[in-house]
Amino acid sequence: MGGFKKYLRHLPALLGVALLVGAIYVVQKEFRSLKIADIKLALSAIPPRALVIAFGWTILSYGILTFYDRLGTYYAGKPVSYRRVAFASFCAYALSHNLGFAAVSGAAVRYRLYAHWGLTPLQIGKVVAFCSLTFGLGGMVLGGIILFLEPTAIPFFGTKLPLGALYGIGALLWAIVLAYVVLSRIFGVVTIRGHLIELPGWRMAIVQVCLATLDVAVTAAIFHSLLPPAPGLTYLRFLGVYVASYSAGLAANLPGGIGVFDTAMLLGMEPYLAPPQTIGAILIFRLYYYIIPLFIAGGLFAGNEILLRGRSLVKRGEKQAARPAGSRWSEPDFAIAAATGAVAICGALLLILGAIEARPDFSWIDPDFAEVANSAGEFIPSLIGAALIVLAVAMSRRVTLAWGTTIVLLLLGAVYTVAQGESLWVPATLVIATVLIAPFRTAFYRHATLLTGKLDRTTAMPLFALVCCILALAAFEPHVRWLSNNSFWEVILSPDVPNSLRFTVAITVVLALVAIWGLVRPSRVRFLPWDAEARLRYASLGGNPPASADGVVWGEAERAGIPFRRVGRVLLGLGDPAGMEADRISAVWRLRDLAQQEGLDPAVWRAERGLLKVYGDLGLAALPLDEAGLPRAEDNTSDFPARHFLVCVAERDLSVLLPLLPELAGGKEM
Repeated sequence: MGGFKKYLRHLPALLGVALLVGAIYVVQKEFRSLKIADIKLALSAIPPRALVIAFGWTILSYGILTFYDRLGTYYAGKPVSYRRVAFASFCAYALSHNLGFAAVSGAAVRYRLYAHWGLTPLQIGKVVAFCSLTFGLGGMVLGGIILFLEPTAIPFFGTKLPLGALYGIGALLWAIVLAYVVLSRIFGVVTIRGHLIELPGWRMAIVQVCLATLDVAVTAAIFHSLLPPAPGLTYLRFLGVYVASYSAGLAANLPGGIGVFDTAMLLGMEPYLAPPQTIGAILIFRLYYYIIPLFIAGGLFAGNEILLRGRSLVKRGEKQAARPAGSRWSEPDFAIAAATGAVAICGALLLILGAIEARPDFSWIDPDFAEVANSAGEFIPSLIGAALIVLAVAMSRRVTLAWGTTIVLLLLGAVYTVAQGESLWVPATLVIATVLIAPFRTAFYRHATLLTGKLDRTTAMPLFALVCCILALAAFEPHVRWLSNNSFWEVILSPDVPNSLRFTVAITVVLALVAIWGLVRPSRVRFLPWDAEARLRYASLGGNPPASADGVVWGEAERAGIPFRRVGRVLLGLGDPAGMEADRISAVWRLRDLAQQEGLDPAVWRAERGLLKVYGDLGLAALPLDEAGLPRAEDNTSDFPARHFLVCVAERDLSVLLPLLPELAGGKEM
């Protein structure tokens, strides 16, 4: 059963991959006649007035989101000024919209900002939970309305399921929202699957539902305003397509629902609009709602970090100004995420370069030069683009080798596109991305599999496979030069290429990408059993050895360690890592990685304030403890600030850990 649960934890990722593969299949089957020229024509046909209106709806949408946080701070019992919550909300949502996993990525930004404004970790956790729940309520209200009034507007299911089933689903969605409001009126606290949940007052619950409903409707209006008039396409029918598509994108757990949301919108709009018109609206919608806010919020957040550091230097003086060595890994999670997102965008750009950029004409220089230049085509850039997307995933896990390899490939792509005569904006984009990620070298501190230990089969096999794949692709390239767009994916999809070559190219590219991931992924975490030698080594680092533990995890440099115990589905660290400051944060990340390897949730008992930002970046909530290591009353935290905390995935693991705390405290584990 435990093994089944371990694999069950990977279900969201598998679902995301399955939905993405299904989306690609649908696009190729249903919309294979799409032409880039038609999409460009549809984009140019969008009137300036529609662009202005859509931009206005975007501003209103993000404005509504700020009230999520405003209400959330009231719910947490620590109201914050609107100016501050607006800043935190915009930064958090701009990040989570683009990266997915909103509960984690948004929590890291909110923790960073709200902690500076005086909220306790538990209060911040309440704000995050409130904001996450609010959005879902709006989707349920609108989903119920659509299922009753326009059930056939739901892509695929609207025409496949009987009306009775659709009405039943709509009634269930409304019942959930109504139950939430009623419970908020009758009970202050409810228990769900062993978890204690504090509900807001019924008035706040009603405002919460109305606010969320308005937010989803306004966000859909951004997209709707970009579409041309179409017979039968009312706003309510469009809303049904949008809500279903956005829900599918969330279920896929992909950044921005990329691919899944877009395909669902194409399917839903097919009875009303030509595919190029829908794609044109999708591109503008993503630009307005995702890309522009991400870069604006990134600049604002980085500027805020600079101001905070400057004030800290003034207040603390030169002695406090010197940052500890380990803090170099505490770079703002938002900045790292933005840099990683920029790399993924560059990868996508190189992948579709042949579709958006016509090959330049060099015949005016020299016919022979024109033949050589044009023969290279998009085969190499598309391969670089695919590699960059894989490296972006490794960068999100802060792998040093991924950072260095990414810079090399970005510069190589820039040089190649300049030599190919592409428009200046293409290499400029690649150079800007390089400049963006280069300063964050110290934030990418984790060793890759390739650079850890001896060259064994786990590294030799992918390295050998990668070399073979590169040689094979170099041999294939001369055979596909004649295609007008010879990017590797176009070669695979082209009916004009022999099936044997298409299949071979597909297998080779997949093997190469798998090999790259096998080489740059973080190395597998190993731990030492908790024996006399481990206790002595941990004590030599300045730690107070616990009476019992299952093992100890060391940092990347093995200069810091954290003992742990397995408690049900939790891997519980017994205190902050002890050892050199430069290695403590990597020990925390390795504890998280070990937990993931074993299918467990990470947690730390008696964590101190110094590393709460790191735990927040991992999506862990912090609950204050008293001096004995037991939970303390929240209303006492302002008078006597807590020194120690329990950090964990509170919504899942708090009920497992709380009964264990008296045993840990009574046994004087620390």
